[in-house]
Amino acid sequence: MRYRSIGADPATRRQVSVLSLGTMRFGTDTDEATSFAILDRYVAAGGTFVDTANCYAFWANGTQGGESEELVGRWRRSRGIGDEVVIATKLGARPLAPGTGFVDNAEGLSAAVIRDSSAASRRRLGVDRLDLLYAHIEDPATPLEETVEGFAGLVADGTVGLLGVSNHWAWKVERSRAIAASRNLPGYEVLQYHHTYLRRRTDVPGPLSVDGEQGVASGDLMSYAREHPGLALVAYTPLLSGAYVRDDKPLDPELDHPGTPRRRAAVREVAAETGATANQVVLAWLLGGDVPVIPLVGASSVAQLDESLAAVDLDLTVDQRARLDATN
Repeated sequence: MRYRSIGADPATRRQVSVLSLGTMRFGTDTDEATSFAILDRYVAAGGTFVDTANCYAFWANGTQGGESEELVGRWRRSRGIGDEVVIATKLGARPLAPGTGFVDNAEGLSAAVIRDSSAASRRRLGVDRLDLLYAHIEDPATPLEETVEGFAGLVADGTVGLLGVSNHWAWKVERSRAIAASRNLPGYEVLQYHHTYLRRRTDVPGPLSVDGEQGVASGDLMSYAREHPGLALVAYTPLLSGAYVRDDKPLDPELDHPGTPRRRAAVREVAAETGATANQVVLAWLLGGDVPVIPLVGASSVAQLDESLAAVDLDLTVDQRARLDATN
């Protein structure tokens, strides 16, 4: 395993593995025994960066979520896991009532929600302090100043270490960080967005926005990350839920354009040269880019996880990376 630092302040900076494990379906679609086995294998391989959210997985059983955090909490206690594993969670997208969703009934990012939901996450995870807490989705109804101050208050009282943001427009990330800096408050240091090798169309509505780019590591966001190397970029769904290696997995409409077959062919060509899988090539490409990315991978079996873990040791040649980058 390889490692990198996230966070600028020595008081909250953490070393994490360059591959993060997502637990979105743990405790619902993935049963407890399998979830524990995947977590155990991840840690045995040197993994130290586990990701969850307070709303996971509300859609599975018509709940408000919390199942993933509860499972990770049970695993931590049963294995005696402490500070050696960084656990990231998120708030803001938890539905306000069972059977509803985050699009029209999310808890939001008010100061009260930030205080109360973070406390509930600590209880479910069984920790006194959340290592990394993200603002999961935007809340247009709450002023950015209130959200910034709400998150900073958790850092001040020692119940949160690092702050992160996910699925926000790049300009809101910049404005929120500017507000924090102007008030000498801690701001977002970790960005979590969808990012993969295939490029998405911007004229097709996406899952979070009619504009198709919200939640995606678009050109604006990548440029911002490039100009602020102290920020860490975490990429969720980098393997497109298996679509790189399984023909029965349909691609999203945003990926339906002439460039997709060409880039898929480039990945397969490099995979054949290296003896790796297409998934491993995509992960290696993300890990070694000019903006280093921490891929956030899911797994429903230990075998799936092992495939992703092996990508950490796959070093693409300069020529291979240049060909992948140049394919449009």
